[in-house]
Amino acid sequence: MSNLSKLLLPLALAAAITACSKPADQAAAPAAAPAETAAPAEAAAAAPEAAAIQVAAGTYKLDPTHTDVLVQWNHLGFSNPTAHFGNADGTLVYDAADVTKSTVEVTLPLSGLNSFTAKFDEHLRSADFFDAAKFPTATFKSTKVEAAGTNKLTVTGDLTVKGVTKPVVLDVTVNGAGEHPMAKVPAVGFEASTSFKRSEFGMGAYAPNVSDDIKVRITTEAFIPKAEEAKAE
Repeated sequence: MSNLSKLLLPLALAAAITACSKPADQAAAPAAAPAETAAPAEAAAAAPEAAAIQVAAGTYKLDPTHTDVLVQWNHLGFSNPTAHFGNADGTLVYDAADVTKSTVEVTLPLSGLNSFTAKFDEHLRSADFFDAAKFPTATFKSTKVEAAGTNKLTVTGDLTVKGVTKPVVLDVTVNGAGEHPMAKVPAVGFEASTSFKRSEFGMGAYAPNVSDDIKVRITTEAFIPKAEEAKAE
């Protein structure tokens, strides 16, 4: 081995040992952390609030073609069947200046009951449940209307089924309002929901195997008839 090689070999070994013994704080710096994202609460606060829907004052007639009252219950813990009530007849008096002065009355003929199974419809109309031969309609008449936030209402009223009247509370959402594009009259649409115990109306057959609690969902449109619109003018 030449003298030069003898000199370089110890230097190379020393450099290798020094490189391996560097402390951790001299290691390459980690990549910069990504910028923090906005907290969920801040993001929600930044979202624009829904605009209030302006409903024209007046006396509205429910549109039975676009009104559906859907009831649902639990059957033996296995399923959640539904039945529909159509042919609704009703009137909504809406006071835009003071919503608490608004009123609503609805009549549901049991002839419009439809579970989509004829045999079951007969059972529902029997004395076990609605006893439709003796009580051919169900009715709702409001006793109080309150604002419950943007495009929200709380409507308290008396529900009468099978000759029994009990108070219920509807949670209502205003879907939209304005001139009906085809009828060219003021129109409005709502969604609503409530619940009640059927046994309170004398329809407790098969409970609790068939649930006593009944859920109700309503969708409806209403319009001011041209005759009423002319009176308002």
